[in-house]
Amino acid sequence: MNKKEDSFEGSMKRLEEIVSRLENENVPLEESISLYEEGVRIGKRCREILDRADSKIKELSGERKRGSGKSEKDEK
Repeated sequence: MNKKEDSFEGSMKRLEEIVSRLENENVPLEESISLYEEGVRIGKRCREILDRADSKIKELSGERKRGSGKSEKDEK
C-alpha cells in the first residue's frame, strides 16, 4: 500500500482509476487480473473503513442520547 492509498479518499481514487482502466483500455489479460485483484483488496479495505466509521457514529449517537437525559422515544 502506498501513501496515496492510506486514506479512504486515496483508496477510492485508486479504485476509480482501476475501474476506468479496465473499462476503457485494452489491457492484457494478466494485467487485468492483477488490477482486478488490487481493486478487490482496496474495496475490502474501504468497506472496513466504512464499517468502523459506522460503528463509531452509532457509538457516539448512543452516548449522546444517554447523556442528554432523553430516551429514544423522546427524540422521535
